Amino acid sequence: MTAAATPPPARGRPIGSAARRAFDGDDPPDRALLDACVHCGFCLPACPTYALWGEEMDSPRGRLWLMTLAERGEIALTAEAVRHFDSCLGCLACVPACPSGVRYDTLLAATRQQVERRFRRPWDERWQRRALLAVLPHPIRLRAATVALTAAERAGVVGLARRSPLWDRLPARWRAPVELAAGASPAAGSSGAPRRGRGRGGAGARPRRAAGGRARLRVTLLTGCVQRVLFAASNERASRVLAAYGAEVWVAPGQGCCGALEAHAGHPEAARRRVRRLIARLDAPGVDRVVVTAAGCGSALRSCGELLASDPDWAERAQAFASRVRDLTEVLAELGPPPGGLAPLPLRAAYHDACHLAHAQGVRAAPRAVLRAIPQLDLVELPEGDLCCGSAGLYNLTDPEPAAALGARKAANVLGVGPDVVVTANPGCQLQIAAALRARGAPIPVLQPVDLLARALRR
Repeated sequence: MTAAATPPPARGRPIGSAARRAFDGDDPPDRALLDACVHCGFCLPACPTYALWGEEMDSPRGRLWLMTLAERGEIALTAEAVRHFDSCLGCLACVPACPSGVRYDTLLAATRQQVERRFRRPWDERWQRRALLAVLPHPIRLRAATVALTAAERAGVVGLARRSPLWDRLPARWRAPVELAAGASPAAGSSGAPRRGRGRGGAGARPRRAAGGRARLRVTLLTGCVQRVLFAASNERASRVLAAYGAEVWVAPGQGCCGALEAHAGHPEAARRRVRRLIARLDAPGVDRVVVTAAGCGSALRSCGELLASDPDWAERAQAFASRVRDLTEVLAELGPPPGGLAPLPLRAAYHDACHLAHAQGVRAAPRAVLRAIPQLDLVELPEGDLCCGSAGLYNLTDPEPAAALGARKAANVLGVGPDVVVTANPGCQLQIAAALRARGAPIPVLQPVDLLARALRR
């Protein structure tokens, strides 16, 4: 039986009054939103953890019932209850599947911030989560960690560690960053791994780029955190492609994190601080669209109006800002094909829907439309296309066994359609799928849509 055949063990303990009543009065899950669930079960086939384990309490319906019992004060915040909440990837596939329109995303966010305040995790989980949030949202720290790991890999230290009999005895959560980061190494080359770009702060994109012809839109490009450090070349391509399609591109200096990872991990106040600073940087006069190349960031920025709804100084500004946020492919579809046309790319490309693009933002048609505009590109759909790949923010680092099982399932579906490349619009998915394919001995390149569009631009 594989590690992901059964749910992970429950660990930790409630803090103080959480041993008697799960939630406190500080922004608990809203009872009216909970009551919208009629327990019909339409969410079950959409849920990745239900697909893995077939456990009711590891489905959206089951988790909503646990939230309801907790909100009523009928259960405490036990380790078993928290395990069910933690096991959720937050992929939001259940949201479009729900005929009652249950706001599972809002309810999950409210539950997770209760867990982070009122539950004490085991020391190893606690320190790992702190370490991840101390590195990933900080591009300079992330770059330093990646450079150090790449140097260790080139020197043979990582390979030596993997061959050691002690390697498999390490907890999976400590091995996971090394396995994923292998895809971020410049030495990976033909596997489709990202290469680090140049430029100030590693953003990879020029501060300003004029449109190729008459500018029809003025856009600002979000550089991101993981995207900026590991996929800076894709940022530069995004700037070039946008200009070729008819947009004037501005890349604001001093951009920080959008707060997506902290919001996902149950730290809304930290996320609010970050998104306020980012809006202040990007919200320039005359900007028509805020363009995002990472689905997770796009989802966070599109919902920043809700995150800051209770802040009287920022609520209106955040809502207006969110209304201008678009995925890169949406803007390209809006602008239409570039005046010079696109060159043929005789490739078979499998398209993977990033969860926070398809489910959270509802963007499915635009990526397919702009890719199918490339002559001779054969764009194919994946079986179980709506099933999460296992990346899910921090999930493949904090819960690596179920994440790896979902990654293996996604890799099998990729290999089943025999593509030359895999295309996805999120850096986390890119790393996760590349790692899963490497584990099966099939290093098929995993690219972002803009990488193919940049190849196809007629010079």
